[in-house]
Amino acid sequence: MRLFLTTLFTALLLVATSSVTAQDERAIEEKRKAIAALEKRIAAEEEAINKIQKSRKNTEERARRLARQIEQRNRLLGETEREAKRLEGEIAKSDRRADSLQTALDRNEKEYITLARESYRNYRQQNYISYIFSSRNFADIARRISAMREMAALRDRKLREIKELKQSVADERLRLDERQHELDSVSEKVSGQKMRLQRDATAAKQEIRTMSNKEKQAMQRKVAQEEQLSVAISELRKLTKGNKEGASFSKRTSGLNLPVVGGHVKRYKGNMAEITGSRGATVRSIYEGKVVDVKRNRITAKYEVFVAHGEYITSYTNLGSIAVEKNQKVAKNQALGTVGAAVNVTTMETEYKLVFGIYSPNPNETLSASTCFKK
Repeated sequence: MRLFLTTLFTALLLVATSSVTAQDERAIEEKRKAIAALEKRIAAEEEAINKIQKSRKNTEERARRLARQIEQRNRLLGETEREAKRLEGEIAKSDRRADSLQTALDRNEKEYITLARESYRNYRQQNYISYIFSSRNFADIARRISAMREMAALRDRKLREIKELKQSVADERLRLDERQHELDSVSEKVSGQKMRLQRDATAAKQEIRTMSNKEKQAMQRKVAQEEQLSVAISELRKLTKGNKEGASFSKRTSGLNLPVVGGHVKRYKGNMAEITGSRGATVRSIYEGKVVDVKRNRITAKYEVFVAHGEYITSYTNLGSIAVEKNQKVAKNQALGTVGAAVNVTTMETEYKLVFGIYSPNPNETLSASTCFKK
């Protein structure tokens, strides 16, 4: 029974190793494609920036393109760093799998040595003949011969398992070496991206210094217009009619947590608020409800999530990643995604912010975003 369980465990280990490896390979390939697409867009943007003449009328366009370049570089850096973390995780898993396979191999080799030693001892002492002739009857003889054949077959199976395990250990060690080389390459890319990000930021700040305050304000207004919600709230209101999820929410609801974990409000603008936080900070739903829409901004490439609390709507824009999908029910303080990077076009400094909005079911009623966070 113990031998059967050991063999079964070994077989399951080999199957699990091949299955997990295939899934990991697919995930890594998808990540590589995303990084390659970002690198291509950044290269195209750099070419466009270089073609723009440094005349006064083109200064604003260069500054805006440099700001977008910094944002894209931040995204690429984030993706590359996540790829490095993924590879670190793969290395750790491969190392554990290799150790498990090596342990199984060692155990099988010890068991085979024991079987071979016992078989040789019986052969030297001519115990096979005495074992058979000491049988009580012909049925007992047949049973003992069958047992001897089973032992021989067991030795053969052990040899095959040992051979397979040795190959699996070698394959896993090779995979481990490949992952380590990949990690070294990605780590070099991270360092290079950080240097190029610093270069872009320096160039952008030089462009900004040549602009007047009036020009900076005009550019800021244009950027703000670009970042407006891509979906009309009036259309979303149609989707919230009769919604029961989070229906206890009202304009008098207060004392809620900020939607950015560890964040702070940078500014309130009527029904909206800019909330900054640390890089990768979690964005959470301020109240229980239902996700009525998830969009990706065509210009900024950031995500926008809209949650209905009864017939009230809260919007969460400039998310770097999302953790929910349309029509999903969410609990109070449940993660919606992570805060995205944004470039302050008047300083060219990178910040991580969420643009939060709150809307009443009555189109003529304007709510203050600051109300629901009052303690």
